[in-house]
Amino acid sequence: MAAVLLAAAGTGLGTVPAAEAAPGLVAHRAVYDLKLVRSQGKRTLQSVRGRILYDFSGNACDGFVLQFRQVSELDNGEGKVAVSDLRASTWEEGAAKSFRFSSQNYINNRAGDMVDGKAERRDGKVTVSLVKPKEATFDADAGLVFPTEHMRRVLDAARDGKTLLELPVYDGSETGQKLYQTLTVIGAPIGPESRPEGDATAGQAALEGLRRWPVTISYFDRAAAQGEQTPVYSIAFQLFENGVSRALRLDYGDFVVSGEMSQLDIKPDRSCP
Repeated sequence: MAAVLLAAAGTGLGTVPAAEAAPGLVAHRAVYDLKLVRSQGKRTLQSVRGRILYDFSGNACDGFVLQFRQVSELDNGEGKVAVSDLRASTWEEGAAKSFRFSSQNYINNRAGDMVDGKAERRDGKVTVSLVKPKEATFDADAGLVFPTEHMRRVLDAARDGKTLLELPVYDGSETGQKLYQTLTVIGAPIGPESRPEGDATAGQAALEGLRRWPVTISYFDRAAAQGEQTPVYSIAFQLFENGVSRALRLDYGDFVVSGEMSQLDIKPDRSCP
């Protein structure tokens, strides 16, 4: 389940001016409660429960900071329970030229490999430099986008009435060497007069008058053989114009998990001077 890292935070290529890097993205802290929706295939599960903490802040001048934590308890119904605790933090420069990331996953309180590194967009390419789990450097296509830039582009496409968006994405997940091709499907807008109910977005003044869109992003391994592929995972959610996401649905193929927002705190506006 660690593959969901930053997916909810992030999706025309090229560099955009800093003042336009992420229009309308609001700083906020959200908590999502996880539960099993469906289990099938080889990894049958009896239950899944857990929580995602998503803390996003910053602006186009100072860059965007994300603190992320996902704790999941997976029970196969045969007396085997695994607890995954993924902790991650990232910083993304306002014009999407630079991206720093670090993460570590704990399984049953035992620390796994730590990932730490940075990616720089320069000289017509993206250069990734890893410090952990081991030192490595590699170049990738300049068309790659980072998580916050990914989210900005999804919002731009939604506002323009587009229904499909394909982009390569780098988020520093797994060992830091994974590159994803993404396909985003954007549904019809839900008007501001249709207020959500049943989660922490209900009654939020910061969401008054905002549209939202049903969005599904599927992540494909770019290193996999060409041809028809099955996504590594996909995430569906309702995306507000200011970047807040509700009603998560995480599909890992063998099982599907929902994430209902139980807490939402909108942070004070810290726009560029």
